[in-house]
Amino acid sequence: MKVSEIQKSRNRDLLLRYIVLIGGGTVVNLLGSLLTDTLYLDSAGTFACILVGGYIPGMLASALTFLILGIFDTTNLYFSAIGLIGAITLGMLSKKLFKPYSARPLIAVPILAVVMGVPRAVFLWFVHLRSLTGADPVSIWLHQTKGLLDFPSMLLGTLILSFFDCLLSVVISTAVFWIVPANVSRSFRSVSVWQNPLPSGIEKTIREKKTRSVSIRIRLLACLSISALLIMLTASAISSVLYRKTLEAEHMTIAENLADSVASVIDGDNVNAYIAQGRAHPDYNEIEEKLYWLRGSNAEVEFIYVYQIRKDGCYAVFDLDTEEFPGAEPGDFVPFEEGFEPYIDDLLAGHEIPALVTDDSYGWLLTIYKPVYDSSGICRCYACVDISMNDLHDYRRNFAVRLLILVIVMFVLTLTVSLWIVEQSIVLPINTMAYATGAFAYDSDKAREENVKRIRELGIRTGDEIENLYHAIAKTTQDSMDNIADIQYKNETISQMQNGLIMVLADMVESRDQNTGDHIKKTAAYVEVITDEMRKRGFYQEEMTDEFIRSVISAAPLHDVGKIHISDTILNKPGKLTDEEFRTMQKHTLYGSEIIDRAIKMVPEPGYLAVAKELAEYHHEKWNGKGYPHGLKGETIPLSARIMAVADVFDALVSRRSYKEPFSFEKAIGIIREDAGSHFDPLVAEAFLGAEERVRKIVNDHSDE
Repeated sequence: MKVSEIQKSRNRDLLLRYIVLIGGGTVVNLLGSLLTDTLYLDSAGTFACILVGGYIPGMLASALTFLILGIFDTTNLYFSAIGLIGAITLGMLSKKLFKPYSARPLIAVPILAVVMGVPRAVFLWFVHLRSLTGADPVSIWLHQTKGLLDFPSMLLGTLILSFFDCLLSVVISTAVFWIVPANVSRSFRSVSVWQNPLPSGIEKTIREKKTRSVSIRIRLLACLSISALLIMLTASAISSVLYRKTLEAEHMTIAENLADSVASVIDGDNVNAYIAQGRAHPDYNEIEEKLYWLRGSNAEVEFIYVYQIRKDGCYAVFDLDTEEFPGAEPGDFVPFEEGFEPYIDDLLAGHEIPALVTDDSYGWLLTIYKPVYDSSGICRCYACVDISMNDLHDYRRNFAVRLLILVIVMFVLTLTVSLWIVEQSIVLPINTMAYATGAFAYDSDKAREENVKRIRELGIRTGDEIENLYHAIAKTTQDSMDNIADIQYKNETISQMQNGLIMVLADMVESRDQNTGDHIKKTAAYVEVITDEMRKRGFYQEEMTDEFIRSVISAAPLHDVGKIHISDTILNKPGKLTDEEFRTMQKHTLYGSEIIDRAIKMVPEPGYLAVAKELAEYHHEKWNGKGYPHGLKGETIPLSARIMAVADVFDALVSRRSYKEPFSFEKAIGIIREDAGSHFDPLVAEAFLGAEERVRKIVNDHSDE
């Protein structure tokens, strides 16, 4: 059977296992929730799915459970967020705590009880129940027997129940985890749906491989998160606005219908008589009783009153008493409120006015005024109804909280599934190709054949641009390996020629200068130490490539090649040079640059000779611009020369010369530290000083010589 057919068969088997695992976890959750009214037991299956198969089956089982329970009671949909919180927490704890046949899983119980119990108590108190009515027996018992306040009783009772609930769930899920064979559990976690399976050790290495900056996994996850969040927040905002408008429309309808009913009770022809006679009028008390009945028919009605509108203000016809505010007596004067001032002319003319929303000492009210006409069609008064809008706050808050919970649930589920798809179809294939190509070896025919074989065996089948990239890499690898041997041979020939030239030139210089000793060997060793430490510390990352480092180390022996043009009298003078002699000595930097430049023109590829030219010409330049031969400053000095400067000066300090004794190691190190930022590039000096023990070893190894 072909590899692709084996993978397809494996994927079908894995899909079937996923279905069985998620379905089994859902059934366990449902049975647990039905077995008891006191405990919840709706997470045991979720926990088992996470321990056996990971995040994906666990979260899907949790979501499916609460979706089914929500069919019978919509409140269960909002508890799904708590289930997801528990699933995420258990997932984070599972790798460290859940080991076969160990009691360590019990450590997770109090943690899970808190992270699931506190949100459950908060939701029950502030959104669902808002009192101990209908609460669990433990919370009620704590309130009645221990004298705790309502919410503390709810919180403590829920935490106690959550502890036992999590204890049973952890015990059940741990038992399942122990029973399921380890290879079955590994098959869920080592999923390679869109490529051939990888050995577990290699797959773990690939998944844990770090990137220099932000991985594509994080970038894609951020894009998905932002997109999903924006969509959900937009939908939530629209839903909230529509819900608010619906509530306001419902309140408006109630108020208008009730105002019409009140207006129908009032006899417009007798309004003046009602004002003049009050309760002495034979119909007044009967009408007032009807108005009280209308107010009692709807709990949201706050005030019902009938006012006659005159130029100086309002005069009460009927004004019903409330527990908080006594009504005005018939004929009492009531001044216009500020909110009615724009409509006074319409009211005096007997026209209808729009609904008003006010928020004053009487509360947040929706007010409807309906004109009451006499038999001749003249407006004699207005039937007024005030609907309380205070409950609208609670409705909107509860709706917002429930909506937020559902948004969080959907967001977490969407993000989890998306992350899994991104990981399997993008990140893992790309990292696999990077790992396979990064392990290429070119030093033998067998190694090159292994390169091609390794790429072919990946079998990436994402069906998109990544698969196209894979096939392109496979073809390029095959074509490249065919030509690598010849290219390597040519490169080795050039490299050998350059190395030979370097050593010949370096030996010529060293044999003439009686002061230098093994200077070129030591400085090359110091350069290697400096470049190693700079890479470790991340200094000049873009420039510190492997090729650059090799070139600087290889070229270091040529930094003083220009001294071949300096006379022996000056070169080996035992005393201090005169100013003129020193100016002559300074020219060795330019002489060296010219010599290497001529050598570069003689070879097909300059290789590290280009770096050697920089070292020879600029290694006496100083960071502060006071060096020679050009007086360059700061980063205008080539990095290779700035590295060489530290190595060259330090070796001169610790070495014996005919005109001086060697400085102690500590004194030489102190001079390098003191001159960092003036003579030397501070980062190069820091790298050198950071490798003090390696530097000391080089000095000691050459002390006898």
